[in-house]
Amino acid sequence: MFSSKLDFVTTDPGREFPAGFSLWRCMFSSFTQAVRLLVSGDPEVYSIALTSLMLSSSSTVLCSIGAVPLGVSLGLRKYRGKKIIVITLNTLMALPTVVIGLLVYSFISRSGPLGGLDLLFTPGAIIIGQCILSFPIITSMVYSGLSRIDPRLTETLTTLGASKRNIFWMTLREGKITILSAVLAGFGRVVGEVGVSMMLGGNIRWYTRTLTTAIALETSKGEFELGIALGLILMAIAFIVTFTLHWMVKRDG
Repeated sequence: MFSSKLDFVTTDPGREFPAGFSLWRCMFSSFTQAVRLLVSGDPEVYSIALTSLMLSSSSTVLCSIGAVPLGVSLGLRKYRGKKIIVITLNTLMALPTVVIGLLVYSFISRSGPLGGLDLLFTPGAIIIGQCILSFPIITSMVYSGLSRIDPRLTETLTTLGASKRNIFWMTLREGKITILSAVLAGFGRVVGEVGVSMMLGGNIRWYTRTLTTAIALETSKGEFELGIALGLILMAIAFIVTFTLHWMVKRDG
């Protein structure tokens, strides 16, 4: 950790550097140790990464089961109350993760209506919170993408004698990249959140500790090596998601 007067610099509580020691040299040392943790296959590092990926993937898949159909319905159909639903979804997209965590916590805590299920501080609690977090994002992106499809597509298919079912599936096929992009964006949102995982999972070692909660904890303890190692994994995941999005768009174009 760093002293307020910069009298010394240390990357862990047991190793201090004398006054005047280069801050960059200290950071380089921490980065080197972080790389060693990754290369050596440190079990805790990869356990945390695997936990994050499993929780984020599960919540994204479960959320998509409801979010994608709702987004498709909003994008392709007209009915009463549609505008209210869209406004509500856009509002929920800006909802802080700690607010979602607090909301779910109030329901699944022992004094809450669902307290008997013993979900608090379990992977299931994190998945519930992440589903709520990603639902408006996936739904809004699907709706926004499908609503921009050329309306002449439906007219052309109708002229060619296509049934309503065929028109529906052809429209979905036309907007498949939009749907996949929305799902990946939802995954990227939940894998990088910290509020929900911390409040509902409890950051329990070998059980509910995720990349973001572990980074926050280890940095506060002065364990910059582990924090940087986990940060590199998180950046790699973000890069893969972004690269996949660009690749799909380019391939479709």
